[in-house]
Amino acid sequence: MEKYVKEYNLRTYECDKNGYLRIVTLFNILQDMADSHAANLGLGMEFCLSNGLAWVGANYHIKINRMPKIHEQIKIVTWPSEERKLGAIRDFAVYDASEKIIITATSQWILIDFARKRPVALKEKLPQYKVVNEHSMVSDFEKLPEVARADFEKEFSVRFDDIDINQHVNNALYPLWASESLEHSFREKYLPQEIEVAFKKEGHLGENVKIVSQIEGLQSLHSVTALDDNRELSRVRIKWMEK
Repeated sequence: MEKYVKEYNLRTYECDKNGYLRIVTLFNILQDMADSHAANLGLGMEFCLSNGLAWVGANYHIKINRMPKIHEQIKIVTWPSEERKLGAIRDFAVYDASEKIIITATSQWILIDFARKRPVALKEKLPQYKVVNEHSMVSDFEKLPEVARADFEKEFSVRFDDIDINQHVNNALYPLWASESLEHSFREKYLPQEIEVAFKKEGHLGENVKIVSQIEGLQSLHSVTALDDNRELSRVRIKWMEK
């Protein structure tokens, strides 16, 4: 098993108004790396669909030393780092042009029976699955606390383009919505330093969702809920740093 490596040149539309890599773009790049590596291993989307399976993200934990900027060239390295009964851990490392690690991330993925929406045993369905016994960072994906009070609230409607190939809201949208619930003046001064995301339920086209956010100093906690039936879709915790 070899690690998967790919270089990206950050383009204008992938960066925010101040030239920093967007949070949503970071998550999209990590998803792209995971998808590309799985396909390279013969375990990608086409394989899963033909076998009635799907990889579903359960958690992300990301630590950011610095956020890269517009036109910067970065290198992403990813690998499956641990096999579990019903899923796997996948790690990432992001390097700048001087080969310095600027972002580390780990993620937890569950293999499901697509029709039944039920987890299935990795050994049973993917006996050929291999890992690299190395972690870019260690996380126990601890349960994120409930939001105790509503310092900020914001509502969004799920758009057509928010839905991915799995027919639900793409995971990259939840940390985006969480960050967008904060005041613009706060976002002007701070960048994310650490992001934890727990994905709980699927969001669907046309639903109205509400983000309730609590902030303590430079840490914010967010709950994303579907208003129709009050089910919690995701919980996000972000630690911020000065630009």
